[in-house]
Parts: sequence; structure tokens; C-alpha cells
Amino acid sequence: MSLSGDDIQDRFLIEDRNLAADLFGQQNRNLKQIERILKIRIGSRGSEVHLQGDPVQVALAKRLLEELLDLMREGYPVYPTDIDYAVRILSADSGTHLKNIFLDTVFVSFRKKVISPKSLTQKAYIDAMRNNDVVFGIGPAGTGKTYLAMAMALAFLLKKEVSRIVLVRPAVEAGERLGFLPGDLVEKVNPYLRPLYDALYDMMGFEKGQALIEKGVVEVAPLAFMRGRTLNDAFVILDEAQNTTPEQMKMFLTRLGFGSRAVVTGDVTQTDLPTGKVSGLLEAVRVLQKIERIAFNHFTDADVVRHPIVQSIVQAYEKAAASAES
Repeated sequence: MSLSGDDIQDRFLIEDRNLAADLFGQQNRNLKQIERILKIRIGSRGSEVHLQGDPVQVALAKRLLEELLDLMREGYPVYPTDIDYAVRILSADSGTHLKNIFLDTVFVSFRKKVISPKSLTQKAYIDAMRNNDVVFGIGPAGTGKTYLAMAMALAFLLKKEVSRIVLVRPAVEAGERLGFLPGDLVEKVNPYLRPLYDALYDMMGFEKGQALIEKGVVEVAPLAFMRGRTLNDAFVILDEAQNTTPEQMKMFLTRLGFGSRAVVTGDVTQTDLPTGKVSGLLEAVRVLQKIERIAFNHFTDADVVRHPIVQSIVQAYEKAAASAES
């Protein structure tokens, strides 16, 4: 293996051969993935890893291998997607310990799927939901804003820290006038609340999730139906908040009663409000920044945890928008 330019060679020894085999993956699949992401050359001989490439990237690869091994020693099963997330995290802060993020369990689904943060921003978002009364999660699609809010709501419910979950979403396309639509309230707003339902069913299973809705433990409501109510002992999630007006946002936030928490999620780049209408989410960011026990978490394309192509799509649109403004 020949060196070129400022490239260096290094090696990394793993004493436990079984652990090394798990880390490398079948036919070195995991090592090949790291090689592709960091654009270095990686090979293995026995339980020793050989690295060649840019000094910064080689150092990052060694740090990554160390952190992944620590996770595996704790019994954490490392999947290919975890490697992608781990590279992003350590690229942003090489001093981060992945255990503090990946092992921070928010909720365990009915399929025994462990829901935990996959980025530094997600970790901060989860901590904010634990420690504040109102939390804003703002950023592009695929960053886990709604999904993690639902996981946290269910965790609070099962620990009996709240007695119900209220899911709210503005029905912009229907102009908040839902009376002409057929069916009862749930049927009318169902299309707008689908992402919240999907998250609920994914975590609890369809039958148990449906039972919670039928018992009123999980309530669904369009934003327009929140006026005049006071929500006590509830975990309230307002999704797609970029489609609220400032008046609607104020109305929603002032519904909170004793023992309640609210999480507000939205993407300010995907507003469906009529042209010229100010987003209530943007107004809230401006007005509420300095109030105690209100936290703002801003996600970027680096926090996208869906299919890798989603991150590329988000970046492409952001680049196009920046070009149009310049």
C-alpha cells in the first residue's frame, strides 16, 4: 500500500477477536463503509486494522473504531446506519462519547426497538424535552422531530408523569373549516395527523395505539378546536407548526395548564400559509427566546436520519434556495 502526498499509515489492534469480527462485519462490510465515507483505505489482518490516508481522516477513523467498540462492549448492536450517524457526530465533535448518545434510551417499542438519539442535536432535543415545559424542534424533514416527540410523550405517559397525550396539527389545506368534510372529528383531521398516528402505531402497535385513542388517553385535534380549552396533566405535540399564524401559536401556547408540557415541531422552509402571512413558528422564535423553561432546538440536514438520499435532497434544495436569494 503506497503513500501519496501527505497521507499516513496507521494501525488499530483489537484484542478480542470475536469483537473484532463483529466490528468488521461480514466480509469487512463495516470497514468498507467507513473507508467509503472517510475516503481512506482500510484493510484488516486478523484482529488488526490497517489505515492509510489523510491524517485527519485516519485519526477520525481510529476514534470511530474506538467508540464503536465501546458501544459493542455494552451490548449495543451496531448497524450500518449507526456508522453513518457516528461519523457525522464525531466529525462535528471528536471528543463526544457515542455511548452518551446511542445508549440514551427514550422508549422501547412493542417490537423491542430501542429509540435513542442519533445526532448531537437529537440528544440536545431529548434533554430539552426532559428539562423544559415548552420545547421547539425546528428543521428539515427526516430529522426525527416528530418521532422523538412522540417517543418522549409515550415515555412520560407510561411513567405516569402525564395522564394523556394530545396531538395537534393545523389543517391549513382545509382552511381550518372542517365541517363540510364527512365523518366524525377524528375522521376529518385524520389525513393531517397521519405522521403522528404512524409514529404512535410504530411504537405501540396498531391495536394498543388504537385502544389509547378510543379511551381518550391519546387525543387528536385540529388546532382550530383548541380555542377555549385548558390542558392539564398532558403532553401536547403541535406538529407542522410553520403553518400556524402568530395568533394561532399564541392561542395554542396559552392552552397549557398545570402539569403539562408542549413540544412544537416545524420546518420554516415548508410553509403552506397564504402568501404574505407570517408563520407563527417564526414569530415564536423571535418573541420567546429569553423565557425560562422554553427551549429551541434547530436541526440541519446533518441530523437527517432517514434514507441517506434524504440528506442529499435537503442539501440540494438548500443550495438552490441560497442561489435564488443571491
